[in-house]
Order: sequence, then C-alpha cells, then structure tokens
Amino acid sequence: MKAVVTGGAGFIGSHMVDLLVSNSYEVTVIDNLSNGRLENIEHHKGKVKFIQVDIGDYNTDLDNYFEDVDYVFHYAALADIVPSINNPVKYHKANVDGTINILQAAKKSKNLKKFVYAASSSCYGIPEVYPTPESSSIKPEYPYAHTKTVGEQYVMHWGQVYDMPVVSMRFFNVYGIRHRTSGTYGAVFGVFLAQLLNNKPLTIVGDGEQTRDFTYVTDIVDACYSASQSDIVNEIFNVGSDNTYSINYLVDLLGGERKYIPKRPGEPDCTYADISKIKKMLGWTPKINFEDGVKIMLENIEQWGEAPVWDEESIKDATKDWFECLGDK
Repeated sequence: MKAVVTGGAGFIGSHMVDLLVSNSYEVTVIDNLSNGRLENIEHHKGKVKFIQVDIGDYNTDLDNYFEDVDYVFHYAALADIVPSINNPVKYHKANVDGTINILQAAKKSKNLKKFVYAASSSCYGIPEVYPTPESSSIKPEYPYAHTKTVGEQYVMHWGQVYDMPVVSMRFFNVYGIRHRTSGTYGAVFGVFLAQLLNNKPLTIVGDGEQTRDFTYVTDIVDACYSASQSDIVNEIFNVGSDNTYSINYLVDLLGGERKYIPKRPGEPDCTYADISKIKKMLGWTPKINFEDGVKIMLENIEQWGEAPVWDEESIKDATKDWFECLGDK
C-alpha cells in the first residue's frame, strides 16, 4: 500500500509515519520543514521518500507524488494562536490553500481509499456543552482555528462533490515526544518542560483550574489509522482522551515551583471531547492514560534542552497582540 503523509516530518505526522512503516506501507513524506525536522524521521532513512515542497504554493506540481496513492494523511499546517493573529494571510496560504492543493492532487489517484484530514477542536471556540460532541456550534476564536475549520469544510465538500473517500479528525490537545520546541509561546507541555529543565517556575495561566483533554500523540495517529482502514467516509470525528485534566493537576505530576499569570481571552475553561461517535462507528478508544503520558514526557525531557525558556515578562510580550485582538470579547 502507498501512503502520503503531508507534514510527515512534524510532530504528529512523524508518528503517523512510524505507524505506517511498521505496517509495511510505502510512505512518501511531504514537508517544507517550516515546523518539521528531518531528525523526526531519520530512523526511517532509506525506508521513506522525502519531498521538500511548499504545499501552499499553487505553482507547485504535486501530482506525481500522488500517482496511484492509496491513503493520504494530511497533517501539514501552521499551528499556534499568536502567530496566526499576527499573520493571518500566511496561515490561510498554508492551511487553506495548502489543503486545496493536496485535495486536488489526491483526487487524481485512481487507487485512493481514504483521505484523512487533521482538523482541530479549536473550531468549537468556547464550547457550550461538555463533553463537546461533533454537532456543537463552530465558533473559531482566532485565525489558526478559522483556517483549520475552512480546510475541513473544503475536505468535506470535495468528498461530497467529487465522491472522494474523506474523513476529518478533530484533535484535542495533542501532546507527546517530538513536540516542537521552537516558535512563539504555545503548547503548555513544551513551556513547562523547558522551565522545569532550567529550574524556573512553571507559568500557570489564570488559576490553573481550567482543564484540557490531553491526548497522547500515538492515540491520535492510531485513531487516524483506524479511520483509514474503515469503510466509513464523509464523517467527522472527535479524537480525545475521554477525560479532561486541570493544569494544576498537570503541574502536580510534573513537580516544580508555580507562578500564576493572567488568564488569556479566547481560551475555554475546559476542553473535553465527546468521543462516543468514534467509539461507536470505528470501535476506537484511547490507550495511553494521562499519568503514563506525563511519565513518558518526563523520561524524554532532554528533548526540550534547547527550547526557549519562557517567563512572566516574555509571555506577556509574546501575547500582547492576543490580548489586544481578543481582550474586549
């Protein structure tokens, strides 16, 4: 079987490559290395084909890479909230134009069995219902969330109009080894682990009682693989841990000194996926519990040795535009 993984040198994508290689797939990785790192797939050297291209460029000819492909896993995207507020056009190019380009290339394969899109739970904005089902209102709060939502809409529309076998997977708070260590202030695990390594206080937003549906990355790719192997098409699935955990509890597990900083606008007090649909239709359930996942992160904490070490002042400066754009809502 032939599979293309866009963003395959990135955090989630590289774990998808691991799973596909372990199942004897012929894998092509497409990545422009803006976020991805070749080190993430170095252990597959000679086993996977790597193509460095910008999928958001309409002048890029992608068709050859999708000839007779059986499965497409589309993870390539720009992430993070603050940069998307600062540069929404760049995010549209990567997350919307890039998705259209991949859809158009995949559409030409006569062997296509499944197109799996990596969507985001940020599409729900600040949800009204917890656990949050797929039928909840779509209310993205910032450009990253909006572009990922528009990308999902294109995927589902291409499935409808062109009879492509598509599924969209809405990920909740993915964490795990190989998570990016660079970029503007972002994922809480990366921030905390770098602070912990450098004996700095862990900066907790608000009172720390907000909860997140932390889902380990191997569970995420396992759900995507399950969707690809099923006969289910034209469906949207939440992918979560089946629980939600407070930031204070995460800090309890990590250890270290605490420093509380102001709550940010546009962030929900809770993320919690209703995964009853994926359980019922695909028979999928998560396998890594939160405590074990945190233990894995601590065992691999050296990966954050060169990550930026954030403190109260640098976070305040990095999120200035965030507060200016969303503070009055």
